[in-house]
Amino acid sequence: MRILAVDYGESRTGIAVCDPTEFLASPVDIITEKGATKTIGRILEYCSELGAEMIVVGHPLNMDDSAGERAQKCEYIASKLREQSGLEVELWDERATTIDAERILSDNGVYRKKRKKVLDAVAAVLILERYRRYRKESASKAMKNTSAEQAAEPEEEQ
Repeated sequence: MRILAVDYGESRTGIAVCDPTEFLASPVDIITEKGATKTIGRILEYCSELGAEMIVVGHPLNMDDSAGERAQKCEYIASKLREQSGLEVELWDERATTIDAERILSDNGVYRKKRKKVLDAVAAVLILERYRRYRKESASKAMKNTSAEQAAEPEEEQ
């Protein structure tokens, strides 16, 4: 399934997408539109252009799991994307993705000025990578549970 990830921000919104096999996540762009309505419009354009079948929106919860102002804005963005796209939209905990993205870029010699230009797209990739890992682990657990249930079923007598 081709999944589009969104790292929403007031000034910059990072976009990433994975291939249909969900093997590889790649940065797409950084939207610099101001305002939720314009940003939502651009996200929907990317969904159409890239053939997205699902959207994952980063959900910046506080460390105590409460939803602050930024998280509430992301909840709003997610609800509007769901309503306007007709696609499945998931909120995904994005705590520390920007910090991790900065570290990755710094470790790879991306200088501060250039880092600012790509940071949000890299953060969107991290959101997508973590969501993909969750999906893969969930599917694996479901398969194990199904196999265990089938093994425990008594064979029918003939």
